[in-house]
Amino acid sequence: MRGTERFSLNQATVRQWSLPDLVAGCAAAGVRHVGLWREPVREYGPAAVARLVRAAGLSVSSLCRGGFLTAPDPAGRAAALADNRAAIEEAAAVGTDTLVLVCGGLPPGSRDLAGARERVADALAALVPHAAGCGVRLAVEPLHPVFAADRCVVSTLGQALALAERFPAEWVGIVVDTYHLWWDDTVAEGLARAGEGGRIAAFQLADWVTPLPEGVLLGRGQLGDGSVDLRWFRERVEAAGYTGPAEAEIFSPALWARDGAQVLAETLERYRAHVL
Repeated sequence: MRGTERFSLNQATVRQWSLPDLVAGCAAAGVRHVGLWREPVREYGPAAVARLVRAAGLSVSSLCRGGFLTAPDPAGRAAALADNRAAIEEAAAVGTDTLVLVCGGLPPGSRDLAGARERVADALAALVPHAAGCGVRLAVEPLHPVFAADRCVVSTLGQALALAERFPAEWVGIVVDTYHLWWDDTVAEGLARAGEGGRIAAFQLADWVTPLPEGVLLGRGQLGDGSVDLRWFRERVEAAGYTGPAEAEIFSPALWARDGAQVLAETLERYRAHVL
């Protein structure tokens, strides 16, 4: 990552942009990769998105998101599996081999974290054959522990690897997101372990600003504004053998209120200054 050739702009960073605006803006700025989200992809149409991205000479680094796999009841499990099979097909249709999974929180009234994680493993086992048939890798993303109750019972890199390592590395990997993992003093060992197993499927960048300006979900900081040693993460991810795109994924109403081209230019500048 000596230049910005591996930089990817995740759609969530410039939510104010339509898909055509995102593609045109990235192409104009020399950005070669984009990370996409299912909702706008579905609105535009996956096949149309694929044509739009290819025509601009871009590639799709990942599709967000599948997951929410912790339902204990048969109907909830069946619905989650059906939605994730659809997400796998959408990822293949837009031309990416990486589907990011946010695994889901505790079911209402439950305190059984271990049981919820085991249901995630069961769901992965059910989804891997379909993912393999579509040429899409399932990327388990550990989220900061503040999300364990309602969004993701997978909180650490070690927990994500424990799930992923039950399956072939070519079909189940993990996501390294600096916003979610920066606090963990075991992450260096986890990255080395992930590298040895070929498990790093995606690398995402955002900073942690204190106090969080918009709460934990939408309070991500622009690169360089917070506490995360972004360059340290990039160096460790590279040392682990990852050579794919680095996605700037910054949920921030302050960024969404600005001109998208200015946000992209600033993010590229911060990437050069704080990541490379």
